[in-house]
Amino acid sequence: MPNPKRRHSKARTRKRRAHDALRVPQTNQCPNCREPRMPHRVCPKCGHYNGREVVQVEQSRLTGKVVLDAMGSDHAPHAEIDGALAATRDFGVGVILVGQPDKVEPELRRCGWRKDGDLGIELVEAAEVIAMGDPVATSVRRKKKSSLRVGTKLVTEGRADGFVSAGNTGAAMATAKMVIGTIPGVDRPALAALIPTKSGKPVLLLDVGANSECKPHHLAQFAVMGDAYSRSVLGTDRPSVGLMSIGEEEAKGNDLTKEAFPLLRQLSNINFVGNVEGRDVFAGLVDVIVTDGFTGNVMLKLSEGLTEAMLAMLKRELMATAVTKAGAVLAKPAFRNIKKRLDYTEYGGAPLLGVRQIVVIGHGRSNARAIRNAIRSVKEFSEHRTSERIQKGIAETVAFQSLTAASGH
Repeated sequence: MPNPKRRHSKARTRKRRAHDALRVPQTNQCPNCREPRMPHRVCPKCGHYNGREVVQVEQSRLTGKVVLDAMGSDHAPHAEIDGALAATRDFGVGVILVGQPDKVEPELRRCGWRKDGDLGIELVEAAEVIAMGDPVATSVRRKKKSSLRVGTKLVTEGRADGFVSAGNTGAAMATAKMVIGTIPGVDRPALAALIPTKSGKPVLLLDVGANSECKPHHLAQFAVMGDAYSRSVLGTDRPSVGLMSIGEEEAKGNDLTKEAFPLLRQLSNINFVGNVEGRDVFAGLVDVIVTDGFTGNVMLKLSEGLTEAMLAMLKRELMATAVTKAGAVLAKPAFRNIKKRLDYTEYGGAPLLGVRQIVVIGHGRSNARAIRNAIRSVKEFSEHRTSERIQKGIAETVAFQSLTAASGH
């Protein structure tokens, strides 16, 4: 092989290779969909530029159907069937009921259903059921034909936009994590609940029962998911995020909150305002509150029990004398509105944030109205592309943490 006419020095070679270094792209926020985009470029998500749509972007098509676990609640399958029929009538969605045909089909025929497609209802067989008292780990692994397993598989196959269950919470979360899978960067999904406040705007509380024991970086992930949910579903431009603790000072709290505080403060893509106390939950001072699943579940159950006790005491006092009865009649519309705001059935269920598809888990004692509103929640989440927004937020957070670790800060 002949020698080259000119030999390149090492310095010249290295100068050329210096241009091959990877650079972090600079992005800004799209004014239309608020997704990150390259400067002076058309937004790849919505196709808008300079306030108008210049490129038509095709998104994944929605099926308009929701899978419902017909064997989940304490009143199954009656509550599920009545709630599904109400949802198909009021919201125009299709519902796929998953359960044991010998129990579900007679109730459907009582309502005038004869075959798949009638009244917007389809029936898919699931031979097994995971009961409330069944151990989660063994039941999810062994009962491969359970209504939870079959229902979540239908969602992964693209036959529906989301899944609703009012059954065993632990089994539903474990099945969704195993069959549907979690968003990249999310270690543990979280259950989120809307708590009514005196300001009129509900606060998002998570986790409320999916993870009884958490680590600090789990709370950071919960904050990112709650921020994305508040933006996409509740329409909050810049949600304020608080960390549940026993005091507003950074030094107060247990080891979990003390270690999670600096992690949340480092997240530049969320509006972290610091610690919040239990009395701040119903004040509406923040939009999102982050805590571990044990504390969140206790707070949720306490608020539900307190609401029922206050309504019962108020009713007893109003019925005490003729004067109070007359006042109750005049104030009946106001009391009805308050009861509606405090009623858990109006919210339907808690969305499981952090999984690839939409999953809503309802209360075990859910009635037909709660099931109906849970189906409505799936419809709204799918239309707002909530899972995609959460996935984008988690990806940005992971990238930011990687850059921070690489720079040594």
